[in-house]
Amino acid sequence: MNLTDVIDELRGLNEDVPEPFRLPTVDEVSAAEKRLNVTFHSDYRRYLLEASDVNFGSLEPAIVTPDCDYLDLVEIAEYAWDEMEIPLSVLPFCEDNGDYYCMNRNGEVELWSGGETSGKWGNLATWIKEVWIDGES
Repeated sequence: MNLTDVIDELRGLNEDVPEPFRLPTVDEVSAAEKRLNVTFHSDYRRYLLEASDVNFGSLEPAIVTPDCDYLDLVEIAEYAWDEMEIPLSVLPFCEDNGDYYCMNRNGEVELWSGGETSGKWGNLATWIKEVWIDGES
C-alpha cells in the first residue's frame, strides 16, 4: 500500500465541516514529539503534515495543532499510556470507543483493546485504506 496514493484518496473524501482543521506546521509536529519524548515514524510525520486536516467518517485520528480539544495527540497518548495500559513502546494516535490504534517503532499499526493487541496492519497506509477509508464505505 502506497502512502502517497492513500493520502490522495483520503483527501478526495474530505468532508465539508463548519470549522475545518488545518495542517500543522513542522514546528508544531516537532513540539508534539518533544512533549511526548518520542520521534514519530516518518509515515506518521508525513500524514500529520499532509493529511491530518481531513474530516472523513467517524474515525478521528489525533492532531497536533493548538486548541484541538479532544483530538490533541499529546493528551490522547498520555491518557492511553497512563490509564489504559498501553505500553510506552507504541504511539496511540486514534481513540475509538476506548480502544486505541497505535503505531509501533517499525511503522506498523496495532489495535490495543483492554490492555492487549487485537489487530495489526503492516503500515499506516494499509491502516488508512482498510480501516479508515474502506471501513467507512
